[in-house]
Amino acid sequence: MNTARFWHTASILRNGKVLVVGGYNGFSALNSAELYDPFTGVWITTGNMNNARYGHTASILKNGKVLVVGGYNDISALSSAELYDPFTEVWIKTGNMNNARYAHSASVLRNRKVLVMGGYNGVFVLNSAELYDPSTGIWKKTGSMNNARDGHTASVLRNGQVLVAGGYNGSLRFNSSELYDSSTESWTNTGSMNIVQAGHTACILTNGKVLITGGWGTDHRRNATELYDPSIGNWLVTSSMNNGRIEHTLSLLTDGKVLVTGGYNSQFLDSTELYDPSTENWTMFYTMNTARCYHTASVLADGRVLVSGGWNGSVSLQSSELYS
Repeated sequence: MNTARFWHTASILRNGKVLVVGGYNGFSALNSAELYDPFTGVWITTGNMNNARYGHTASILKNGKVLVVGGYNDISALSSAELYDPFTEVWIKTGNMNNARYAHSASVLRNRKVLVMGGYNGVFVLNSAELYDPSTGIWKKTGSMNNARDGHTASVLRNGQVLVAGGYNGSLRFNSSELYDSSTESWTNTGSMNIVQAGHTACILTNGKVLITGGWGTDHRRNATELYDPSIGNWLVTSSMNNGRIEHTLSLLTDGKVLVTGGYNSQFLDSTELYDPSTENWTMFYTMNTARCYHTASVLADGRVLVSGGWNGSVSLQSSELYS
């Protein structure tokens, strides 16, 4: 990349390019953005955001624009949001959220609205949620979660509901999960995970189940993995990873298998593992060239996986690498 960064976001645009936005370089928050072209293998800079930020979210809207929300700017949590237009490569400010937040989650709903939930405002962990309407550029409050949380995951299920799992409430990590129904704008508790965790990752499998991996437990980094079955509203333990890890990535490959890369477990990891849903087994996979956490992993149109940036314990990383 042109700029070293971690805790950034990466979004795959309709033209197949990967947009990397913001992050932290080890000294300050970044407002820069850049594009990776899979056909040339080259990174080029694109328009800068109006606000430097990390710990934000980036969501691809139905019109192809990218909505970046919240984050932290070295001084305070942000309520600001802005839109990237891939055709003009320009960022435009849009409506501010009702609550400043970072380390939150964002999900694009079937009705094209964007649901933002939880996070930290610099003082409190939040249970609030709000909806962005792309047609008006306005945010409105929606039902609050039953539990305040950051470091959680949010997954849009096949039925359109949003599953939020785990996280940290400022005092405790926990195993609760809940569902958001956009038709009623309300949250209901669903089955609790078997293990307490935060800083984990989640992926929706081709069978519609949700795979949760790793994260902080009550006392250490976990290698545990679980499956949420929407048909019964319950979590089932599946085989454990070979390495415990937090702040790693989880990617659904074109063959339905799941690739885990990097993370941290008393040391920064260059290891990767592959999960096969048909056998529910993990196998050690290729080693990355660079150990990293707080990086991104993007599955390209041709099935390759682009891993970008991150932190290796000493410096913010500029490097990127491809799995093919």
